[in-house]
Formats: sequence, structure tokens, C-alpha cells
Amino acid sequence: MSSTNKKSCCSISRSVLTHETVNLSNSTKLITSEQDYEEDMVRIEGGEFLMGTEDKEGFPADGEGPIRKVIVKTFLIDRFAVTNQLFSEFVSATNYKTDAEKYGWSFVFYQLLSKETAKKVNQVPVGTPWWRVVEGAYWLHPEGPDSFIDDRMNHPAVHISWNDAMAFCKWAGKRLPTETEWEYAARGGLIQKKYPWGNDLNPEGKHYCNIWQGKFPIENSLADEYLATAPVDAFYPNGYGLYNMSGNVWEWCSDWFSPTFHINAPTDNPQGPPNGETKSMRGGSYLCHVSYCNRYRLAARTSNTPDSSSGNLGFRCVKDIIDCKESE
Repeated sequence: MSSTNKKSCCSISRSVLTHETVNLSNSTKLITSEQDYEEDMVRIEGGEFLMGTEDKEGFPADGEGPIRKVIVKTFLIDRFAVTNQLFSEFVSATNYKTDAEKYGWSFVFYQLLSKETAKKVNQVPVGTPWWRVVEGAYWLHPEGPDSFIDDRMNHPAVHISWNDAMAFCKWAGKRLPTETEWEYAARGGLIQKKYPWGNDLNPEGKHYCNIWQGKFPIENSLADEYLATAPVDAFYPNGYGLYNMSGNVWEWCSDWFSPTFHINAPTDNPQGPPNGETKSMRGGSYLCHVSYCNRYRLAARTSNTPDSSSGNLGFRCVKDIIDCKESE
């Protein structure tokens, strides 16, 4: 299927069912040490890189191009996506309620539901029938009330809205990455490659990311061993030691989304548009497939409303590096 026909994405917006918004809740910032802040984070040295792509497999309408030189400051980024373990610690410390909990439902991929839960579903989004509106689905019960994360504490937390991710960042003393920081880090030092490891999706027949294997959305061969999320340290890290920058779960960025703003925007640490309706997401997920949504490529991008959540949506954090001399 040509890229011009592949317009949909494996992410889904809450706005397909409701236009109600949920405000970001206040949260308590965790007081911790600098060493604790930087645990499991990688220092990414600033520099200049070629951002975006003009590859024929891309989606020009998403604003993947043009290729442009962009400058990035040095920063720290999480080696892994935020796990169920870390998110549970945040919730325990703050009693935070996610948007999925406030709405009372979230989107779950149909093959992940138990027979009992599937019988109770009565809403299916038009145009994306593989998604189910599941009451009681949120990060602690990813596939509904009869599902649990006890054996998935090292998996990425899912059903996380942009609002939820921001609340976690505030608590942890971190922030969400800009799209520029995310792509710069995800490339791992490689220049204009499709994936964090190169241009070949399966080098030497090996799987380097968690995406859909088989015929989407009917059959998953599980060639990469996973139907849903994989542990955050699964597969090979990129050149900077970062895991799962392609596939597994979509990751929120701080930027408002625009397919055109970057064309004439500043190229020195760009922050994205000053406003918008949806927030940018990067990396693709376990539901991405070349026949439908090949947005597990490094330059691929999509967006969602800040209150949206689904079983393939998570995040990772970054942190600014403050020069000691400047802070004295």
C-alpha cells in the first residue's frame, strides 16, 4: 500500500466519542537528590542533526519533512519508557487520578480483552473497529477490571494521557521531551536512518522492535514474541543506550502538533507551535504495521488530544542540565 493511502494511525483520540476536556490535576513534586533524578537517564550531548525525512515511505501530510538542520542543547533522557512500577510509585505518593479513571473508560485493542469483558463492550469507534471502549480500563487494569499488571511492572505504563504524563513529570522534577529532543535522542547518532539501528527493519532476520507481525488487525504471528507491550528493556538499545524508541508504545512530547509550523520556525532548540488542539507523539506502538501505520520510523509523527488515552500510549521524560557555574 502506498504511503499516500496510509493516512490512519494506530493511535486513537478520545474526541471521537466526546469533546469534554479534563484539566491537569495539581500534584506534589517529589523532593529527591540529583543522583536519584538522573538514575536510569542518559546524558545526550548537544549538537546539530538532520531532522525529518523526505523518504517515499513517509507521510508528507504529517509534516515529516522537509529535512532540516536543527540545533539541540545537552539534556538528560530516560533510558526507558516510564514503567508500571514507577507510575504506581507516583500514584501512591500523590493519589493522582488519571484521565482514563476520571472518564471511566479507555480504548483497548479487541484481541486483548477477556471473553467476559468483551461481552460488556457496547461502543466501537467508527472506522477503527479493532478498538473497544472499555469501562474500567486504565493503567492499573489495562484491559479492563479483570486484568492486572502484577506480572508487568517492568512494562511501560499505558492509558496515559498527556495530562497524566505532565503530572508525573512535575512530581519527578522532569519534563516531557520536545519533538526535536526526542528525534535527536532516538537516532542514537545515526544520520538520516529509518530506524534507531539503521535502514533494515529486521537485520539478519532479527527483530529490533515490538510492532505488529502478520496481517493487521486480524492475525499477529508473534514473531517478535509480543501481542501487546513488551518490557521496557526488551530488544536492542540504540547508539545512546535508549530502549524501544521504535514500537512498543507511543510516547508523548511537549509540543503542540502542526504539520507546517516547523517549516519556518527557529531551528535552535525549537519548541513547537505556541498553541494548538493536539499534542505530538512519537515512536509508534505494538499495533503499527507497514500495511496500515508504519510510524515506527524515526521521523514519523502523529498527535492526539491531551486527554486521550489508550492501551498503546505511554511516555518517557527528559531533564535539563543546568551549568553549575550559571547556577552559582
